[in-house]
Amino acid sequence: MKQTLFLLLVLFFLGCSGEEAPQDAASKAELLDMPWDSIVARASGGEVNMMMWQGDPQINAYMRDYVASQLRERYGITLRISPGQGTQIVQSLMAELQAGKDASELDLLWINGETFYQLRQIRGLWGPWTDHLANARYIDFDNPFIGIDFQQPVEGYECPWGNVQMALIYNGEQVPEPPQTRAELLAWAKANPGRFTFDTQFTGLTFLKALLIDIAGGMEALNGRFDEAKYDRYSAELWDYLRQLKPYLWREGTTFPEGVAPMHQMFANGELWFTMSNNDCEVDNKILQGVFPSSSRAYAPAFGTIQNTHYLGIPRLSPHKPAAMVVANFMISPEAQYRKQDPQVWGDGTVLDLDQLPAEWQTRFAELPNRQYAPPRVELAEHALMELAPDYMIRLAEDFRAEIIEQ
Repeated sequence: MKQTLFLLLVLFFLGCSGEEAPQDAASKAELLDMPWDSIVARASGGEVNMMMWQGDPQINAYMRDYVASQLRERYGITLRISPGQGTQIVQSLMAELQAGKDASELDLLWINGETFYQLRQIRGLWGPWTDHLANARYIDFDNPFIGIDFQQPVEGYECPWGNVQMALIYNGEQVPEPPQTRAELLAWAKANPGRFTFDTQFTGLTFLKALLIDIAGGMEALNGRFDEAKYDRYSAELWDYLRQLKPYLWREGTTFPEGVAPMHQMFANGELWFTMSNNDCEVDNKILQGVFPSSSRAYAPAFGTIQNTHYLGIPRLSPHKPAAMVVANFMISPEAQYRKQDPQVWGDGTVLDLDQLPAEWQTRFAELPNRQYAPPRVELAEHALMELAPDYMIRLAEDFRAEIIEQ
């Protein structure tokens, strides 16, 4: 219900918001007509205020100890990071636009999917700008997992930053052969009651989307814009399946974790034998940290899991656009992407087309430490599903509560 009300507010705001002011368009044209060296010169010594999710210590350390440090050393840019994601970001920018502010308090955003959709609806993002970045030449925007975000062409309004695929994580000591199909998952849950569940937030909803795609017969059935008739048809089958599964979930399905963090904790202490992650390398991270048991393994079941890309966006009212562009350009540099993909640092998949990199960097990426507890990305990609249009997640969140949680 909250998601619907918020979306209605966004759509109302859209009807009241105007087009880009002529002076803004002129300023954008002036900036984007500059050669890259001039943009860097203008950004030198500046500051960038970035809003991003800060729920993972490794990601926070990467941004604080590496990215911010390098930006300060190379460009004199001060990167300030504040916590926020999704609805918080949209509400912040919407409030600034409604108040008629000339400048935003934010310059760079970590976004994707539903947030990107809502920000485009309120004309909160600046662009197109990504093809002006020096390192954009290493990105293949024709790759649908890069150039399309939740069925929406990015069109230069957000810069790819990392690519991940959802993985189910299981304890190999208790689960020697993990289930591959919906039927096998149901049978496994019946044989091992209370050991499987999923959360009510982004990760759990991403899992439900994979089930919905499987029920629909594959990705092709749900490609494109939200289809009410298809959703009604296939979601009815999804709720029937989940009603069968519910009694065998953790706490007999009477409650669900409010996020993936408590699931990880219950998995670590043995209460659950499964957890899940939107980052296919997280199992390696957590074992290296001593959080997960060494018998943990990750996989993508035969019915598939969602692969998606996360992005960087610049608010339309950002007062520090040149500096924000330089920050984004560094974050997609071969050096920064290489460090980010190291499982001991973050393990986030690169968005770079490795074939386009200089030979030295191709070699360095090839020599990155292999994941030990998750399949290679090329193997996982055989079961990769594209994200659905944002409305599917909104509806699944609401209907899951009404059809399953509250029953």
